[in-house]
Formats: sequence, structure tokens, C-alpha cells
Amino acid sequence: MAKKPVTLDANGHRKFGIRDKIAYAAGDLGCNMSFSLKNTVQTFWLVFMMLETGLLSILLLLVQIWDAVNDPMLGSMIDRDRRQYKHGKFKTYIFVGAVGLLVGGAAVFLPFPNADVWLKAVLFIVGYVIWDAFYTVANVPYGSMLSLVTTDKAEQAELSTWRSIGSMIGNLLPNMILPMLIWKDVIFDGTDTFFDNLFQKIVLPEGVDKALFFTNPNTGKAYEVGETIFNPLTGKKVQELLGERVFWAALIMGVLGFIAFIIMLKFITIRVDENTVKTTEQTEKLSIIKSFGKFMKNRPAVGVTLAAMGMFLGMNAASTATTIMFATYFGKASMSGIVQMVGFLPMFLFMPFIKKIVVKFGKKEASVLGAVISLIGGAIMMIFPIVPYAYALPVYMISLVIYGLGMGVYTCVSWAMMGDAIDYNEWKYGTREEGTVYSLHSFFRKLAQGIGPSVVLLIMGALGYVEKYGTMLQSASTAYNMCWLVAGLYMFSAVLQFIGIAVIYNIDKKTLATMTAELAERRNAEAVAE
Repeated sequence: MAKKPVTLDANGHRKFGIRDKIAYAAGDLGCNMSFSLKNTVQTFWLVFMMLETGLLSILLLLVQIWDAVNDPMLGSMIDRDRRQYKHGKFKTYIFVGAVGLLVGGAAVFLPFPNADVWLKAVLFIVGYVIWDAFYTVANVPYGSMLSLVTTDKAEQAELSTWRSIGSMIGNLLPNMILPMLIWKDVIFDGTDTFFDNLFQKIVLPEGVDKALFFTNPNTGKAYEVGETIFNPLTGKKVQELLGERVFWAALIMGVLGFIAFIIMLKFITIRVDENTVKTTEQTEKLSIIKSFGKFMKNRPAVGVTLAAMGMFLGMNAASTATTIMFATYFGKASMSGIVQMVGFLPMFLFMPFIKKIVVKFGKKEASVLGAVISLIGGAIMMIFPIVPYAYALPVYMISLVIYGLGMGVYTCVSWAMMGDAIDYNEWKYGTREEGTVYSLHSFFRKLAQGIGPSVVLLIMGALGYVEKYGTMLQSASTAYNMCWLVAGLYMFSAVLQFIGIAVIYNIDKKTLATMTAELAERRNAEAVAE
């Protein structure tokens, strides 16, 4: 059968089509094969490397500062680069980043649990900096590439949707599968050295006798070969984190991500002059106080930013506490990924219908309803620690599904709400302040991403988590406290989301229609005057 001839556009390029969409989706799949490891970083360094919670909190803040700095720094470097590359500037930088991520993701998981504390701290910072730098080199030009593939706004919107699909797959699969690979039940092998090897990995709390471990607390009998070991303080089965396996899993994810990047680079078509598209927002230099003052006057921008911060401070910051909770309270750390993904799948149910929902109800109205549903989910989650143990996990999962349903609308329209906030500034004050609004919104999001996990680690320490006990020998009260911490974080996230969208954000459907009409009339008048 003869090949179908390639259809070219007026400039001699392959016409935009499904090939570009799938390729662009593959690019974000490649990015998220690495980015999805972020949820494992804190757990690895807390549980396997046994870094003290306070120290790890400080280190996380330091690397988040680097994360905030390196995006605009490397973006500006790419923008200033005027060299001619065989495959184009953007594709070349993405390829370099993809090669670096082959090993970059694994660099932050070097398994040396017996190293000195100072060496662990150095390994953490150096590994994270290398990983984050290569991620930025790949991700920043990838995000900006959308404007290079097509100038048509509708086609750009399609690319954005396909990017979301690639992101969803890139996050969903690793977060579901990875916990099953890196956590395992501790099984008695019948050897005389079994318990000696076990006690090399943990430090027994003062007053706890080794002999407690030799008997199954649920049967009162000595362990037999093949039986799962139980924590004598909680009665829950003991699971251990396989640190070496985390390192190899990160390497494999790097290879899979690299393959996805290569697919994108091979099949996507650049149709626009690369030097006309910037990876960083070029705006006039303004003082921090002046910029902050203008931002705070923009009520809808403040509202949607607070909602985003709530999401990161609550829901995303809970990832480590959730893993510890599953390991110590439920004895099911290996299943934590599946449970979490079941809870958040409802978010993606809204994607095909979001346009109809927004047109019929409005962004604010639909998001407020979602925020109320999230509050209901958070309220149910506050109950799960006090229900009988047999019902705790089902109640937790139900609350998570309800919470995810509520978050679904806001997740889909959050950036569109930011666009409306920029129009609001122009409508109310006569200036768009686009760069200021976006940069400060991004700053506060990154601030929440950095502060959230750090604060949660400190709270975990205050609630009794002791890193030298690992997950094998935390007390029953500590395991129970993790349940309250997780529930409280989700409720806090829902409350901030509700305040941001329902109370502060003030562009409802009617206001948006008025604002859009008046701005159009104003711009038409200005165009006629010119």
C-alpha cells in the first residue's frame, strides 16, 4: 500500500495534527516520570536514610530556594542563547535535560544509610541540585514549546489538553506502582541471625526489650518461618523501605522518561521562529514593595493564589505523613499509592466536561460548589481516626474520593481564573500587570511547596515520630497521631480553598460577562482612536 502523502501548510511545514498532540503529551510524560519522584524524596531521606526531622526540614527549605531561583536563571540563559543548533535550540536543550534526567532522578536517592550525618546532608543537597537543574533544562523549554508548534489559539488549547493527559499518566503510574516495589513486609526467615540483622536497621526505644519481637503479638506464639513480623507496640505488621530499590526504580524511570522525550523530539514539528518565544516573562523592573502592593489590590488574584497555596500547604504537604501513616497505622505502605490514586481519580473525571460546566454555571460558582464538597470530604476525614480500626481505611478512602471530587473543577480552571484576574486588574485599574500577577502567583505557589513539607516534618517530630526507629518501631500513639495530622492537613487545605474562592475571589459569571463586554468596548474604542 502506498504511503499517504504528507500534507504541508503554507510555510512548507507538516500540518498540525494528532502526531503533534501525542508527541507533546509524551513530553510531559517524560517530565513527570522524574517529577513524580518528589513525593518519594522526603520519605526516602526520613525512613531509609534516617535524617532527623528538623535537619531534613531545613534541607528541604534550602533546595526549594534553589528551585525558585534556577527556573528564571536557566530560562534567561536559554533566551539569551543565539547559537544555531542542528535540531533547533529548544529541542537541543530538552535533549540535554533528558540525558541528565537519565541519572539525575537517581542522584537524590544514593543509598548510604550508614554514612555520617554531614555526608548525608551533602549527598541530599548535591543530588537534589543536580536533579532539579536537569529537570529545569528539560521542562522550561518544553513548556514554552507550545507556542512554537502552532500560533493558532484553538490548537494551542488542544496541545495544553494533551499535555494534561501526558502529565496525568506520568504521575498516575509511578505513584501507584512505585510504593508496591519499594515497600515489603518483613518476613521471618527462620535463621539465627534474622533478629540481629533487624536490630541493625533500627534503634530500640528505651525500655523496650528485644524479646518482645520474638513473639507474634497477635497469637502469643513464637514466629514460624514465612510469617510476617509485627510491631509489638502497635500490633501492625512491619514493612520496610527498600532504599536500594528506590535508587534503581529512579534509574528505570529516568530511562522511561528519556524514551518519552525522544518520541516527542522525533515526531513534534516546530513551525515558529524559536527566537520569538521566550521561556521567561520579560517585564519592567519594579520594586518588591510596589509589585506586592499592586498584587494585593487585585482581589481575585489574591483569592485564587490563596486557594493554590491551600492545595500545596495541605494536600501536597501531606504526602510524607500519609506514607508514614500507612506504614505505621495500617501496615500497608506498599498499597498507599493505589489508595491515594483512587482518591484523586475523580479530579480527572471533570476534564471532558469542564467547558460545558463553566459555560453553564461559571468558573467561580462551579469551583465554590467543589470547595464545599471538599470541605465535606475533609470533615469525613476528620472522623476516620476515631472510628473502629476495621472501618478506618474505608472511611478514609470515601473521604478522599469526596475530597477529590470537590478539587476536580478548581484543578481544571485554576489557570483560567488567573487569566480572568489579570483582565480584572485592567478593568478596574486600567493596567494589566500581567507579569507582576503571574510572577507573584508563581512565587507564592513555590513558597507553599517549600514551606508545606518542611513544616509538616517539624510537626511529625513534635507528634512523636522518631527517625532512628524507622517505620518498624514507632509507638502506637505516634501512629495514631499521624492519622490526625493527615486528616488535619486535608481539612486545612479545603478550608483555605473555600476562603480563597468563595470569600475572596469576586469574579462570578455575571461579573465576568460585564467585565468582558466593557473591556472589549474599551479596546475597540482605543483601536478606533489610533
